[in-house]
Amino acid sequence: MIVHFEIMGEPKGKGRPRFARIGGRVKAYTPAGTAAYEDMVRLAYRQAARGTFHEGPVRIQIECRFGIPKSVSKRKAEQMRCGEILPTKKPDADNIAKIIADALNGVAYRDDSQIAEMLIVRRYADIPAVAVEIQGIDTWTR
Repeated sequence: MIVHFEIMGEPKGKGRPRFARIGGRVKAYTPAGTAAYEDMVRLAYRQAARGTFHEGPVRIQIECRFGIPKSVSKRKAEQMRCGEILPTKKPDADNIAKIIADALNGVAYRDDSQIAEMLIVRRYADIPAVAVEIQGIDTWTR
C-alpha cells in the first residue's frame, strides 16, 4: 500500500542533539523544535495511513517545497516556480530525510533501516510543505 501525506510549512532538518549537565551527569536531549516537527510528521502519517505498518523493505520519496522569498523579482520567482532555479540553501536534503525517517520509526515501520530506496527532491513552491510517499517493496516481483 502507498501512503502519501504532507507536512505543511517550511521544510525542517534534523537538529543536532543538545547536552545538559544535570546533577553532575551529562544528558543528551533532542531540541524542542526537532521534537515538535517529528510529532507533526507522525500525526500526518497516522491520519493518512489508517493503521498501515510496513514489515519489510520500503521505498520513500520526499518532496521538499521551499517557499519563494518575497524579496526576489517576479521574473526570478517565476523561474523558481518552473524549476529553473532550485534551492541550494539550508536545511540539507540529508537532514530533511533524517528527521522524516526518524519520526516514522515505530509508526510506519519498525526502524528506518528498512528503507531500501529513497528519493529526495528540493523545489520552490508558492506554499511551502514536505510531501512524503511511503510504499512497501515487494521483493518477489523485482
